[in-house]
Amino acid sequence: MWISRKMAVGATALVAASAAAGAAGTSLVSGDEASAKNGGRGLWHVYDQTLAHARYIDLTHTITPGMPVWKGFGPATFGPSVDPATGKPYTYAKDGFEATAYHLATDQFGTQLDPPAHWAPEYPAIDEVPATYAVRPLVVISIVPQVEKDPTYALQVSDIRAWEKRNGRIPRGSVVMVRSDWSKKWTDDPVKAKALAADPSFPGVSLAALEFLHLRRHILFHGHEPLDTDTTPTLEGEAWLMHHGYAQAEGVTNLEGVPETGCLVTIGYPKFKGGLGGYARYVAICPPGTTNGERISDRDAPLPKSSTPLHWDASLGYRVR
Repeated sequence: MWISRKMAVGATALVAASAAAGAAGTSLVSGDEASAKNGGRGLWHVYDQTLAHARYIDLTHTITPGMPVWKGFGPATFGPSVDPATGKPYTYAKDGFEATAYHLATDQFGTQLDPPAHWAPEYPAIDEVPATYAVRPLVVISIVPQVEKDPTYALQVSDIRAWEKRNGRIPRGSVVMVRSDWSKKWTDDPVKAKALAADPSFPGVSLAALEFLHLRRHILFHGHEPLDTDTTPTLEGEAWLMHHGYAQAEGVTNLEGVPETGCLVTIGYPKFKGGLGGYARYVAICPPGTTNGERISDRDAPLPKSSTPLHWDASLGYRVR
């Protein structure tokens, strides 16, 4: 069920120790003391024994200018960065490098971490989200069979209880991703993307389920594949989350390859001052026996050289190979 006995013990001990120290208002042992107790290696043994052998699955859509976005925000455009002295783009041939200028209509774009300040300014913005969000246990609850019968089906408390009957209690402080396979409709075609973003029929998460997850199971946050939490007229689920200080993940993908238990999730996002949305990168770290995902290898550095160099595609509005 868990990544391995080593990962279960190591990761659980690490989370439990951190939680206990935080609850007591104290810090863990100093870096030097912890390193000495672990043979001078600190947490490196967690990497050596567990993370180095895991499977890594990207849960993030690639950002393109034509991907789905709420019509109220408008499209994005990408372009080559321009030298302000000449007004001309930098080029590999002339300058030895190139760069990209991104004109984004919103920070609510693509796969994201939605901070509560998006709706409630008294709560944290994206730069105020603590670093403790970085690594958490990952739970995946599938509602795919229900969505196949009803495209607007929303996760219910009964679905959560059924998951727990199979797998045990959802870990406190975990991230719960709701798999619906809606992400398989994702497209970079601007016309199709506009239609997809405007389609009112999509799966969601019920308010009752959100309240149960946060108030009864005390999760960190939940995530879903569509661009909104639910199909209610007032977006009642998102409103409740934001106005109670909870974050959420939106636009998540590739959940079909992630086991429903036993994985961790890493979370990264740019730290825009006062930002009300976070372009996020979610990566599931899964047991070595997981079918999908990538393994750490010597090809990670240096990265492989391609026989087809990047070049700007004006018709697409970004670089391709």
